Amino acid sequence: MDGRKALLAYTALDRLANACGDNQAWVLLHLADLEPIKADFPFDVVAFDPQLPADLFTNGRLT
Repeated sequence: MDGRKALLAYTALDRLANACGDNQAWVLLHLADLEPIKADFPFDVVAFDPQLPADLFTNGRLT
């Protein structure tokens, strides 16, 4: 890990469910709405549709 913070973004609900499980919380946003979020929760990079390692999950949810 290089210390950067990533915002995970999935381009479709089925991709989110496949990568993070059916019980993962989610929110729908327009790209223009990312700036206010970045002001409150700074991130360095947006990762679209990432596949995540199993050790990042607890009880079927990303932790």
